[in-house]
Amino acid sequence: MTHLVLTGFMGTGKTSVGREVARRMGRHFVDMDAEIEARAGKSIPRIFAEDGEGAFRQMEAELCEELSEGLPQRPLGFQKTPRVSPLVIATGGGALVDPANRARMMDSGTIICLTCDADEILLRVNGSNDADRPLLDVADPRAEIERLLATRQPAYRAIPWQVDTTALTVDQVAARVIEIAGTITLPVRHPGGEYPIHVGEGTLAHVGGALRAAGAPEGTSVAVVSNPVVVPLYGTRVTDTLTLAGLQPFACSIPDGERYKTLATVETLYDQFLSRGLDRSGTVLALGGGVTGDVAGFAAATFMRGVRFAQVPTTLLAMVDASVGGKTGVDLPQGKNLAGAFKQPALVVVDPSTLDTLPVEEIRSGMAEVIKHSIIGDPALFAELETNSPQSPISNFQSLISSSRLARALRVKTDVVEQDPFEGGRRAVLNLGHTVGHALERLSRFTLRHGEAVAIGTVAAVHIAVEVRRAAPALAHRVADVLTAWGLPVRCPDFKAGAIWEAMAHDKKHRGRCLRWVLPHAIGQVEIVEDVPRDVVISVLGNMGAS
Repeated sequence: MTHLVLTGFMGTGKTSVGREVARRMGRHFVDMDAEIEARAGKSIPRIFAEDGEGAFRQMEAELCEELSEGLPQRPLGFQKTPRVSPLVIATGGGALVDPANRARMMDSGTIICLTCDADEILLRVNGSNDADRPLLDVADPRAEIERLLATRQPAYRAIPWQVDTTALTVDQVAARVIEIAGTITLPVRHPGGEYPIHVGEGTLAHVGGALRAAGAPEGTSVAVVSNPVVVPLYGTRVTDTLTLAGLQPFACSIPDGERYKTLATVETLYDQFLSRGLDRSGTVLALGGGVTGDVAGFAAATFMRGVRFAQVPTTLLAMVDASVGGKTGVDLPQGKNLAGAFKQPALVVVDPSTLDTLPVEEIRSGMAEVIKHSIIGDPALFAELETNSPQSPISNFQSLISSSRLARALRVKTDVVEQDPFEGGRRAVLNLGHTVGHALERLSRFTLRHGEAVAIGTVAAVHIAVEVRRAAPALAHRVADVLTAWGLPVRCPDFKAGAIWEAMAHDKKHRGRCLRWVLPHAIGQVEIVEDVPRDVVISVLGNMGAS
């Protein structure tokens, strides 16, 4: 199911907002309290008075189970048949305090918690037509609101999506809810547990709530690792959402660029962590591109033997590749990523709106990884990228990169890393294009962008597959054409083919005396090969422009 569930304390606007959201989305609306009253044949105050709160909570639990399973034991008020299509559901204020109810509803769709200031709640409840609320039938309703809010806070905080309705109109809240409803959440399982990847416009404003739901305790420190390019764009927005969620963020700065992806940069982070008192209960959050994520992740993996880590990528390359899978590391003079660690994030938040500030060259670079993933495991996505490529070098790339396409590219990677979390076998297919690509980056002294190098390396891999009779020549033309259509290079810079071969010998993909190659047979079919002769590689590189 894909229900949209609104929960939160009484008076936060669940029913009025839910009705408006349902109207805009063309869905049926279910108010759980009203449904329970209809089934019981009496009001909630009467249920409390005559049967007790326990009986009411049991009715809530039964209705949560029915809605989550999609087949209610009896039809809902608007239905002639019991089968449930995707709904907008408003729960009672305490319905999802029960972890079992919350888990059921999370499995059935997206839950959004509406919040509100206690004084505003009191005003709304006193001014409503249905102010007869049994839980507030006490001498001091204001104090009871505070007590109940404090009691339910842990349950509410376990929900990633939070909207403060205190100063907003119903229309404004509805718009924010619908934006969140477009978020795609991909669970990634690994030997130590699992973590969510949230993909959707506007998710940057919800990083704090998502991090709390991912396990960051209230009041703990969050080291926001970023660089001078990204901080002016998104630093305040992220620290504000972290503060609103009850966390204590502080900024840590590292230089921008691959040449700073070094152990020396990691050491500067250790100093910044220590100076601000980060301890093992804290979190390191990477805000930026792939270099920021790799460096911050390696620091998180090694500081105090490991602290919680979260990724908020702001480049396309990082969104679809570097932020997912737990690989972190830094470069050594001898090659890329030769010092590193596996550090699974607790959370990844991908907000495509950050691409609006990304230079078109960086978007092209990221598209190399999207195309690579489609070659590995999503032929339909590859076909879409063939037929919906930019019409000119200055096309608005952002309009062609939807949350859905990002999620599909990510699914290819998450499927692979779940099968092979520590790169023992199958995961090597994600290195398509990287054997030659990393060598080109190193020879260019990293002036060649990662995606540009991967694009060239991918074309080389397909040509090698053709030469060793593992692919048809038409495949090489098809891959080169789609990369070219997205503005990516498909020929080698003017490096000597022998120098490229030597540079590949220092790469991690070198095993024993053999280089590991990922060779496509067809779109959606790749294999790992270790017996490609040197003369074949040299010939292919020469035909692609190497001297």
